[in-house]
Amino acid sequence: MTLINTIFEEVLEDIIPTQLELTLINDIIKKLIKLLNEKAQQLEIKYTKIEPQGSTGIKQTQLKNDFDIDLFVGLDYKLYKPKYEGLSKNKLKKASKKDFLNLCNNWIKKSLTLKEFSNPRLLYAEHPYVTVDYLAENYKIKIDIVLFFDLDLDFISNYGPVTAVDRSPWHGHFIKNNLTEEQKNDVRILKQFFKANHCYGDKSAVGKVGFIGYSAELLIAHYKTLQNLFSNFSLLRDNPIDFHNRSIDDLRKIHHFQNDYLIVTDPIDKNRNVASAISEKAYKYCNQRVKEFLDNPNKKFFVIEEIPEINISTIDRSLVDNIFIVELKNENTEIHYTINRDKLYSIGDNIKSKGEKEFSHAQRFGKIEFEVYFEADHEDYNIAIYCEYPEIEKSYLRRGPLSKDIIHSDKFKQKNPGCFEKDGYLWVKTIRDYDIFIDYLKNFVTNKIPDNLRIVNLSNSKETVTKPGKRSIYVLVNMVLPFV
Repeated sequence: MTLINTIFEEVLEDIIPTQLELTLINDIIKKLIKLLNEKAQQLEIKYTKIEPQGSTGIKQTQLKNDFDIDLFVGLDYKLYKPKYEGLSKNKLKKASKKDFLNLCNNWIKKSLTLKEFSNPRLLYAEHPYVTVDYLAENYKIKIDIVLFFDLDLDFISNYGPVTAVDRSPWHGHFIKNNLTEEQKNDVRILKQFFKANHCYGDKSAVGKVGFIGYSAELLIAHYKTLQNLFSNFSLLRDNPIDFHNRSIDDLRKIHHFQNDYLIVTDPIDKNRNVASAISEKAYKYCNQRVKEFLDNPNKKFFVIEEIPEINISTIDRSLVDNIFIVELKNENTEIHYTINRDKLYSIGDNIKSKGEKEFSHAQRFGKIEFEVYFEADHEDYNIAIYCEYPEIEKSYLRRGPLSKDIIHSDKFKQKNPGCFEKDGYLWVKTIRDYDIFIDYLKNFVTNKIPDNLRIVNLSNSKETVTKPGKRSIYVLVNMVLPFV
């Protein structure tokens, strides 16, 4: 047995769920199905099936101490289709949302009568679903009960899903039917690797979104073994994975795939790229970690640890002066972390695009890179920013029209009496709005930051205040900048 296989076996032993955990989850699911069925009969509500989905459901790819349950409740679309006939996509979405909301309130929530089911509440994705906490045996388990239209594969293939979750039960059955027990264990080890390297899911520390569970499952389904996947991980960018046997050229021609960094198509829906949300940053950092593991196999690559707080004094002086930090506190806990995260990424993108170039497209503060880091449980949000030229000249030469363009040249001369000709163009010396990056940053962030986010600190990295702020700088310096 190779050292890598030995490490995989040791990791699996640490992360595979216990029989006690599996039994507890199964017992909870039985209770839920019984309650939902009894209430449905009482209200004369028709449904097609109730199935546990996700990693703890029919997939069985969960890690130890992962108790979250996704229970999917199928509805017969034929019963709803007549009232949706002729509706536009937007109106159909609103109509189905209204139907799901009614069922959530009058059926799902009212079914959860046992005392161990605590705080049933509505949450919203594309349509409403119910979340409830199971409290018993020293456990607090989050359960999502999700309604979906029970569509056959031909319908999804020809028309697409009616709602985003209509594919999910088919995802579960694909993994159940196409992965062996050994491959499911490989998925577990792969998930552990992504989590240990902070590149998993929508709380990824590197890039907006990292690798999700379903993408991990599909990677193993394609490459068959974890070792084979790791050997080919560096090739993922240039070798799209397609479960519908299309060529790379054909995939790259699909319009809504063209801006995706990685492509892993959905075996259930040929028009969906499961990897579309996986960030370039997350992939590049993961790729480096895979390479390091293959070069020097060690179990430490699978140990989940908190991101370190960077010691600012250890950063090279030439770099520390180029790094800035925005430390924020969320003061409205009703706002979901994904909303805060997305707004901060949008702000970061704007800081970068407007900071790198003047309105005239002349260079401004040079290359700018950033990363958003948040600890949602403590409502801490941060943007760590690298700026190539934190101080620049107060003025710059702005290029105008071609000298031979008489009409535009005359207008330019009238507006800019001090202009001059060079290399066939008119030029004018222009005073910048900002020549100090921190001043630009303060003005920009103050005007753009959402009201629910309070600015704790906005400064050069040397003046970082909070522990999460120092972790965000660690992410930028060690997990982002080396790969851009």
